[in-house]
Amino acid sequence: MKEYLSLVKEVLENGETRSDRTGTGTISVFGTQRKYDLREGFPLVTTKKTLFNAIVHELLWFLKGATNINDGLTQHTPIWDAWADENGELGPIYGHQWINWPQYSVDENGKVNKSTINQIQNAIDTIKNNPDSRRIIVNAWNVADIEKMALPPCHTMFQFYVVNGRLDLQLYQRSADIALGVPFNIASYALLLIMIAQECGLEPGIFVHTIGDAHIYSNHVEGLKKQLQREPLDRPKVVIAKKPIFDLTFEDFELQDYNHHKFIKFPIAV
Repeated sequence: MKEYLSLVKEVLENGETRSDRTGTGTISVFGTQRKYDLREGFPLVTTKKTLFNAIVHELLWFLKGATNINDGLTQHTPIWDAWADENGELGPIYGHQWINWPQYSVDENGKVNKSTINQIQNAIDTIKNNPDSRRIIVNAWNVADIEKMALPPCHTMFQFYVVNGRLDLQLYQRSADIALGVPFNIASYALLLIMIAQECGLEPGIFVHTIGDAHIYSNHVEGLKKQLQREPLDRPKVVIAKKPIFDLTFEDFELQDYNHHKFIKFPIAV
């Protein structure tokens, strides 16, 4: 995708050297935005092989509210293994916040009662019943839970926008690993947009990707330069079974016509 390659080029050309949590070192730009129109095809990077199956597994894992790599609800992606503790636990990460955001209330006797909020279901209900709302937001950045998380959310908040029978989605991502994370993030949120648009009877439209710290690790530079020399291929297509979003399984997703250049291996900075 030319949009993704333009982001790579922007950071390589304009990024400033910056230290980071992992000690690897980055070049970084603060504040970028790219738009991917899903009506032009599914935005899966073609200048290297991108693991679509892992993207589907992770998204379904989030949508089950999962926080443990061994919970058996659905297959997770091995990307999370490096952060899990000895029991496979990751703390109240994305899936917990999306599906089981904690809520507390006090009854007339002063007793504190705890319940949860399914933010994804709330978003779907609002899209269907109040599509002009400017409050269709899902938030993963729960300040009270940050210290309990193995890795605080990088993609922190997203908002839906309904117009003329089309559903758009904008993501704010506080921190973005351009080589490894961003192709995954683009495809994951594009997939979520298609799933929710289908459930709400809308056309999937534009995915807007807004990034805070857009960075390239020092040991990813050469691989990305190689990608910039490759010509993007036509976008593939994704077909999803017509089921309620929480009933979808891995077998309900089909990636069609995905042609790509050779895989490029990038080391993960933990």
